[in-house]
Amino acid sequence: MSPEQIAALVAAGAFVLLALVGVVVLIKLGRTLDEATVTIRKARENTDPLFSEANTTLTHVNTQLERVDGITANARAVTGNVSALTSLFTATLGGPLVKVAALSYGISKAARARRAKATDGRGRRSRRGRR
Repeated sequence: MSPEQIAALVAAGAFVLLALVGVVVLIKLGRTLDEATVTIRKARENTDPLFSEANTTLTHVNTQLERVDGITANARAVTGNVSALTSLFTATLGGPLVKVAALSYGISKAARARRAKATDGRGRRSRRGRR
């Protein structure tokens, strides 16, 4: 065998080894892609129920928010009614109540002044007021 034939034989062997390594890499890459495909399929299958449950939850939340809006509207109406009732009470009874309070304050102040006049400085009643 000539050196050229030996070199060609070595080159052919190296090419066969390189081809075998390429085949192994392609087989492993194919398995990796298959696993990735299975994983993506499982993820998609698992997200369908998740999205369905999220949609149901959002529907329930929207229902509850509509109820809260109704409650808020009713509270607003009650607040308006209480405000109107307070204004009515102030308009009808506020003035007379202020007058009655002023009258009772004046009477109590006059009574205290009369009692103070009837007593001397030491807290005893003076004899001049009695007969």
